[in-house]
Amino acid sequence: MNDQARGLLITLIGVLCVVPDSLFVRLIDAPALTVAFWRLSLAGGLISVWILARRGTAPFRDVLRQGRYGVVYMIGTGASGVLFVLAVSLTSVANVVFIIASLPIFASIYSRIFLAEPISKRMLITIAVVMVGIAIIAYGSGETAHASLAGDLLALAVSALFAAGLTAARHARAVSMVPGVGMAYLIVAALIAPFAHPFSMPIDQAPLVLSHGVVIMSSSVFLALGPRYITSAEVGLLVLLESVPAPLLVWWMIGENPGSYALLGGVIVIVALFVSNMIVLLRRKRIRN
Repeated sequence: MNDQARGLLITLIGVLCVVPDSLFVRLIDAPALTVAFWRLSLAGGLISVWILARRGTAPFRDVLRQGRYGVVYMIGTGASGVLFVLAVSLTSVANVVFIIASLPIFASIYSRIFLAEPISKRMLITIAVVMVGIAIIAYGSGETAHASLAGDLLALAVSALFAAGLTAARHARAVSMVPGVGMAYLIVAALIAPFAHPFSMPIDQAPLVLSHGVVIMSSSVFLALGPRYITSAEVGLLVLLESVPAPLLVWWMIGENPGSYALLGGVIVIVALFVSNMIVLLRRKRIRN
């Protein structure tokens, strides 16, 4: 198996693992911060133990040696992990996943500001169209059950923070950032522990909580490894796949109707990003040929 096939398979597995994430947040009967604590501590603990057992502390030191880039990556990863749960608790799942799909837009803006990479006309058009889609989603939050503008803004913050982490990680492609995920999750879990009251979780929720931790651990590892083998455009196309089944799964399982505004805005966001990424991939294919 060549690097591209390996990267596509790894990233696809990561995307499929993250699909039920928002459903777990909905199903676990506990306050949002409590869910976030166990989500991060279990996933971070499993990742860290796995790395320690296989390679010791060296991978963690490698991430820390990246200086501010490693720190930014961990802040973006850890903070977005908490804010995702809070966003899902405040607004509809459809709103959250469709808004988070805007992540490539923030990544392009950060690359322009911090890496001096130009923003193409294609990306400017994509940004404009995506913003229209997000505006439609936000407008519909006042008329859709389970939706709110506060939750939408938190979802936008998740997209912005995680994009910052991925942009920082581009400076350290030779270093696996998986240990950074483990450290970030554990640090943030410790920070929110005093406010989360983790041991107030009902014991009958334990199977759901453990399953949630395993799902997040798996998706975090695969999504951190995949981009080492394939382009950001290919990663972007695969990540868009999560935006479709996640709200449909929640709709099917617990009857949470995403609403017409979220569906319309989501279609605009996904189509704009899909077309934009396909243009990049086709251009690169022509250059190779």
